[in-house]
Amino acid sequence: MSLEDVLRPIVVIGGSIVVTLIVVWLIDRTLHRIDTRHPETPLWGLLRRCRIPLQVVLCSALLRGAYDQTRLAIVEDHAVGIGRTLTLVLIAATAWLAIRAAAAIVESSYSRYATRGHDAARVRRVRTQVTVIQRVVTAVLVVVAAASMLLTFPEMRALGTSVLASAGLIGVVAGVAAQSTLGNLFAGLQIAFGDMVRIGDTVVVNGQWGTVEEITLTFLSVRTWDERRITMPVSYFTSKPFENWSRGGSQMTGAVFFHLDHSAPVEKMRQRLHEILQESPEWDGRSWSLVVTDTTPSTIVVRALVTARDADHIWTVRCQVRERMIEWLRTEHAYALPRIATAPAPSAHETLHVVRPDPRADDPDR
Repeated sequence: MSLEDVLRPIVVIGGSIVVTLIVVWLIDRTLHRIDTRHPETPLWGLLRRCRIPLQVVLCSALLRGAYDQTRLAIVEDHAVGIGRTLTLVLIAATAWLAIRAAAAIVESSYSRYATRGHDAARVRRVRTQVTVIQRVVTAVLVVVAAASMLLTFPEMRALGTSVLASAGLIGVVAGVAAQSTLGNLFAGLQIAFGDMVRIGDTVVVNGQWGTVEEITLTFLSVRTWDERRITMPVSYFTSKPFENWSRGGSQMTGAVFFHLDHSAPVEKMRQRLHEILQESPEWDGRSWSLVVTDTTPSTIVVRALVTARDADHIWTVRCQVRERMIEWLRTEHAYALPRIATAPAPSAHETLHVVRPDPRADDPDR
């Protein structure tokens, strides 16, 4: 074996690796400098995440074009297999690079919009839309990459002719078999662009309230107040009614009910409620009221209305009003708390006489 036979594969393989590292390093340094000069956009910093798939793409492309120049016996004996393997790696790495780049562009666009946007509801809507778009782009790239990898095999290309001939029948069968999946897919797109529910919205589903944490093409995750996750198909939100407390804004009004005695000082309670709300940082100051809404033979129903900027704060305000108002009534106006009127039981030496009617009193013959 001559020296040329030893140096040739080293130059081809080593040169491909060295060229890849140098090119990727230069690109990374350029992105770093641009990112330093333009801190207002995170795009250039996010694009630096693409250096690993970029290295794989460059290295596999260089090796794919020059592997036959190594003149190695093992390469010549398995040239078809090596070439096809490098082609598959190149296709997969290209799809990986495209997915990373698309994610960086989408995330950068959303970050800039969220920084400049002042409407929280619109920001959540944009976040939901870009998340769904990113997942759709990822799914399309994966499908295209998989199809391209399969078409590199001659057997699959030959099979493609017969598949196209029966595409109509296959489409019908696939549509029936994947009816649920396709329904969830279109429901996810409807949710994203129909503005029905957004990431961060407070919703009530199946009697459970929580915050929408994740929206995918097939399912939606709701994080409840006790840190549980409810995973539901997205088609649920397009086919069944649900409560969206963040729709049109996150501001909420809550009610607190008190069952009290008729002698309760309603006017003083109204003043006390105002004092409690002024001391509560969760109250947004929009509105409040206290009125008697119902009465029964033994009690009256007093309703206090309070407002807050979102569901979490309205819960806190309601609990504060309920606790502090009951404590104030117990210490200052105990007579206002409901009482149950009872009659004293007869003592042991007392005899209860029951007068029974005489059945003969109504007899006309007597």
